[in-house]
Amino acid sequence: MERRAFLKKAGLGLAAGAAVAAQAPAVLAGKKFVWRMVTSWPPGMPILQTGAQRFAELVKEMSDGDLTIEVSAGGELVPPLEVFDAVSQGMVQCYHSASYYWAGKHPATQWFTSVPFGMNSGGYNAWFNAGDGLKLWEELYDKFNLVPRPLGATSFQMGGWFNKKIEKVEDLHGLKLRFPGLAGKVYGKLGASVVLLPGSEVYTSLERGVIDGTDWVGPHLDKRAGLNRVAKFYMFPGWQEPTGYTEVVFNKAAYAQLPADLKAILDGAAAKMTQIMLAEFDMENAKALIELKADKNLQIVPFPDTVLDTFRETAKQVLEEEADKDPMARKIHDNYKAFMAQWKEWTDVTEKVYYSSMLK
Repeated sequence: MERRAFLKKAGLGLAAGAAVAAQAPAVLAGKKFVWRMVTSWPPGMPILQTGAQRFAELVKEMSDGDLTIEVSAGGELVPPLEVFDAVSQGMVQCYHSASYYWAGKHPATQWFTSVPFGMNSGGYNAWFNAGDGLKLWEELYDKFNLVPRPLGATSFQMGGWFNKKIEKVEDLHGLKLRFPGLAGKVYGKLGASVVLLPGSEVYTSLERGVIDGTDWVGPHLDKRAGLNRVAKFYMFPGWQEPTGYTEVVFNKAAYAQLPADLKAILDGAAAKMTQIMLAEFDMENAKALIELKADKNLQIVPFPDTVLDTFRETAKQVLEEEADKDPMARKIHDNYKAFMAQWKEWTDVTEKVYYSSMLK
């Protein structure tokens, strides 16, 4: 197949470490493309950072070396929470992160990672692939010169780590919490002070009392990060993230330059790695939770039903308020809500009954 050459010049004006990335435009050597990927994850972080690296390896293998993606962890070329701008401006060709980090760019980005009391991984998979989820995601990101794809999902999460047991809603008043996305806005409405921190800062912030509570990913990565050493209470359920989809996002101009076969390879590799990463999270979280239960210094406790009821009602308010901020946010929220209503009709007589009555 005939392949067109391209050279994407680096953009200007991005803060801090992005200047280094500007020295690495897309390269075409004969018929072989060389891209750079930046991520929001610490170096060597299992499943997320390693998943991004395995995605790149899979793309290289499937393309027989015609597309090589060089992966840099958060902070190596671009600060973790600046990868969106780096790819949007064409300084690098792609990133791996989570869409709810970009709420400051557009409120609608939050719906593509997770929604409090929303759909689980299976529901999101259906919305993306059998509903309008991916089309809406593409429409939203197009205005930022970006092309998104799902790449990975965390499965269910826990409710978070706290140095104070949450027994009533009033216990949240004045707490400093790190919860990104829509869940952070729920906590903010209930009297907490919410901050956004990259993963590399979560442990030290909790240890030093900069924050009083946080979620991260799930038992496997939470334990690996040592959060059980600096928090007293691990609470559940993870109402705030019944899943956590992550994204691989391509610069629109760089993506347009690829021939059709390489675009298809990117899609196929992302779908394959999403399946693998989701399986790994389910397996590793199950093993890690057993180990955490054996920690005598840690209490794994549920949120009281009264607190969960307040979370649920407040989340409904937050979703409507965020949707009202922009017509595109309203369009995405209404579509998500309608799809979830149909999905719930099915899961009410299948998954819900199975977990509550049959799986004993």
